[in-house]
Amino acid sequence: MISHAFLQDYWWMIISLLAGLLVFLMFVQGGQSFIFSLPRNDLQRKMLVNALGRKWEFTFTTLVTFGGAFFASFPLFYATSFGGAYWVWMAILFSFIIQAVAYEFRSKPSNVFGTRLFDSFLFINGCLGPFLIGVAVATFFTGSDFTLDLFNRVTWGSGWHGLEALLNPVNLLLGLAVLFLARVLGLMYLENSVDDAELGAAIKRALLRNAIPFLVFFLAFVASVMLGKGYMADGVTGAVTMAKYHYLHNLTGSPVTLILFAGGVVLVLVALWLGIARGSGRAIWYAGFGTVPVVMALFFVAGYGETAFYPSSSDMQSSLTLARASSSLFTLKAMMYVSFIIPFVVAYIWYAWRSISRSSITAEEMSGEDHIY
Repeated sequence: MISHAFLQDYWWMIISLLAGLLVFLMFVQGGQSFIFSLPRNDLQRKMLVNALGRKWEFTFTTLVTFGGAFFASFPLFYATSFGGAYWVWMAILFSFIIQAVAYEFRSKPSNVFGTRLFDSFLFINGCLGPFLIGVAVATFFTGSDFTLDLFNRVTWGSGWHGLEALLNPVNLLLGLAVLFLARVLGLMYLENSVDDAELGAAIKRALLRNAIPFLVFFLAFVASVMLGKGYMADGVTGAVTMAKYHYLHNLTGSPVTLILFAGGVVLVLVALWLGIARGSGRAIWYAGFGTVPVVMALFFVAGYGETAFYPSSSDMQSSLTLARASSSLFTLKAMMYVSFIIPFVVAYIWYAWRSISRSSITAEEMSGEDHIY
């Protein structure tokens, strides 16, 4: 018989996978953040926007799927976070809404605002989306200012309702790491998708400038988390206490988590070498196959191993563990059967991706009559 604990772990794994895919697909946001600095003329800007426009729906859909899976499997987290830290989530959602508006109306004949306004929308989404998502995820390790009563009603300690997370240096480290990772992935994707010599040379130069801060911020975040205290939950009583090196023990104590993390880091480093030293279009694939397992490993560290995955910094006993925040056994079991269609969905996404990306974006294509963003 399938146990409730197994299903809780299973759905945390699914959420971790979706989180990894979402971070990888944020190469769209990363590419958008270069909309004003990378192109040298309007034609190159149109090529950049259309290369990214081929894929923006994948990121948007994955974000919605990630949120839906989290809501269905761990509803108490959803109620606590969205019920208290709503300004952060509203800012994230707003940035993705204006992205959709920009791609829909940027090149419409009836656009009376011109492309500049919608390019600004894409730039805002490209910078704000990855940064705030990184800050929000960092609170899985640093904690949030909330309290739950006996009826699980949330009281948020700060009137900033989530924006106070921006005052924590560790949260900022992950936010900046995700932002620069998205920018690096965006450059690698453009390197693979745009056929323009001048733009390609600019991409290669920008890749080095963004890879360095990404590595600095990411390593600083990992060091801060692994060498600091973590929110440990007692496996029997559920009582939450602070334990030195708890997240480091979670990482090194699980061979699967350690292999995912170390292997993913190696693949990302290989991707950086291919993109910077070789200018290879294959760099994006190495980066993708590295990013997903690293993000999964970080989620495993935050959720598995008797850990409060959404800790409260003001009342530790209000912290959420997988057992406390999850749906009922019936709900998780029914959802598990539905999740078996995920491989078919992934296969369809891969087919659609390949169909859309059969040829690189060229200047000649931008003067054609096909759909242009």
